[in-house]
Amino acid sequence: MSESDTQADDVVYEPTEDVVTGSNVAGFMDAHGIESYEQLHRRSTTELEGVPSGLEWFWDQVVDHLGLEFYEPYDAVRDASEGPQFTEWYVGGELNIAHNVLDRHAAPDSPDRNTVATIWEGEDGEIREVTYHELHRQANQVANALEARGVGTGDTVGLYMPMVPEVVSILYGCFKIGAIAVPIFSGFGVDATATRIADAECRVLFTGDGFYRRGEEIMLKEGADEAIAEAGHVEHTIVYDRLGADVPFDPDRDEWFDEAVRSASDSYETKSLRSDQASMLLYSSGTTGKPKGIVHTHAGGLTQPAKEIYFAFDHQPSDRFFWVSDIGWMMGPWTLIGNHAFGGTVFIYEGAPDHPEPDRFWEMIDRHGLTVFGISPTAVRALQKYGDKWLDGHDLSTLRLLGSTGEPWDEESWRWFYERIGGGETPIMNISGGTEILGCFLQPLPIHSLKPGTLGGPALGMDVDIVNAAGESVADDNEQGYLVCRSSAPSMTKSLWSGDERYLAEYWSRFDGLWDHGDWAGKDEDGFWFLHGRSDDVLNVAGRKVGPAEVEEALIDHGAVNAAAVIGADDETTGTAVVAYVILEDGVEEDDDLRETLCEHVGAELGKPFRPRDLFFVDEFPKTQSGKIVRRLIESVHEEGELGDLSSIENPGALDEIDEAR
Repeated sequence: MSESDTQADDVVYEPTEDVVTGSNVAGFMDAHGIESYEQLHRRSTTELEGVPSGLEWFWDQVVDHLGLEFYEPYDAVRDASEGPQFTEWYVGGELNIAHNVLDRHAAPDSPDRNTVATIWEGEDGEIREVTYHELHRQANQVANALEARGVGTGDTVGLYMPMVPEVVSILYGCFKIGAIAVPIFSGFGVDATATRIADAECRVLFTGDGFYRRGEEIMLKEGADEAIAEAGHVEHTIVYDRLGADVPFDPDRDEWFDEAVRSASDSYETKSLRSDQASMLLYSSGTTGKPKGIVHTHAGGLTQPAKEIYFAFDHQPSDRFFWVSDIGWMMGPWTLIGNHAFGGTVFIYEGAPDHPEPDRFWEMIDRHGLTVFGISPTAVRALQKYGDKWLDGHDLSTLRLLGSTGEPWDEESWRWFYERIGGGETPIMNISGGTEILGCFLQPLPIHSLKPGTLGGPALGMDVDIVNAAGESVADDNEQGYLVCRSSAPSMTKSLWSGDERYLAEYWSRFDGLWDHGDWAGKDEDGFWFLHGRSDDVLNVAGRKVGPAEVEEALIDHGAVNAAAVIGADDETTGTAVVAYVILEDGVEEDDDLRETLCEHVGAELGKPFRPRDLFFVDEFPKTQSGKIVRRLIESVHEEGELGDLSSIENPGALDEIDEAR
């Protein structure tokens, strides 16, 4: 059953009175004399007569209520004089993410000084705990090591790293000196990694010799070397020794982490930075061309994750928070910053969810007493297939909240997660936003009732709406429309690394003055919000997004391929699977060996998650008179859907060949 089919279902989760009255959001409402969440949301986005309200009021109060610290106070919460596209936030203020998530908790007089900041478990069973005091010293060493290599404020530093505890100190060390951290997914292939290094122009790259995955040693260093050779720019490669492996080493560029970082001073005075100083450059795939470099600031990169962890995940001092993610995806930095802003404990896992057995996650939740567990619907579906027997003997009662993001749910899997993992009483905080906002447009809170698959409604301080093609709010329940935002938020990127032109085209061109998020959305007659998939061409494979153009470019890079067209197809496990149609060069034989070779080539170039599930050989694609390939029609034929208007197609006979190949 699709997510949209669940909207008429009865409410499954109802919060108890104790949960509601004891929640963090209830405390915030009490402090401001607000009687209901609906009233709070209106006050957080809308100017109302007679009471302090609106975006300025809310985002100002968040800083104070959450105890976030600025070195220099801001003169104004926001300046939207250039329009929502280019809003300035916390104008005139100075701060640093690292001070808020690390320094103040590690201070000699802080009660959090010896609190565990991270618990790490390697796939091989190794466990390490790092306190705030220890993490502070390590991040200072990273900061000093970077400055010794000429890195300063505004310089970019790549993190193509295995998920080891040192990832956190590297990220925070970058923040300390004002360098821009560029996390890169450790599962990316050479081409995808090189594209990001080249675009960001990273002077320093942190990487590792490799990591463990399903008991195998996965090597990173060789791929990093190839990516650097392709991309250029990198002057220093700092290599973390995870495996003790014999890897290629360039003495003029490469250094071991222990020698470069652990030998540096563990004392450093964190820089005071402007609110709009860039903190991270996160990449998200677009519908055409190379990935989008999304710029996040110190002010936005702190306030949004902190707000969401505190309210939507009702942060408690005893929490042990585990969200299944790589540092290269948005949820990695989001988890760390949001929890560490409050001196919380984050659990990090290196390996596969089903190694050595399918109960690895349940075993770790039991062993470490984890309280919050976030995972993608695709991963839940995969674990569900193994059967309930793998839950036997594991105590999951420490869990008080479940989380998910990245893609739509089906009802069966949602209910299995809720009932079998959550015991039928632990709510699923199904959230949706994106790399572009380092947070969420839609998210429920533990105080909200839930239906299977719902995303609750608009998040606090997010002026979200559903509109039709004319940009008008939809009037009827269950009417599908575009998910948009009518104003900006502190963490919303106000441009792209490549400049304003693509930024405006990607997010602000469909509607006048509205941020178009690229999702279809709707709300049912009871006010529960749901998503209905993407309204753009981005392929969402198991919660990881890739543009069709990136996969096509990887295919065309192979000497046997003349042209390629890539679409997304429904997949029971991953939600969406990559499907490729390929035109070969003259004289190249079509056979199964070549098909397998091309699929492996994409996996090597972009990462295994983006390896085509199916690949078909054809002689032509449907094209417009201007020569543009019409992927919409290829997808319609592949999925046996309605073709619609064919008047603009120059060669409609190509559709028959697509159908025959399928």
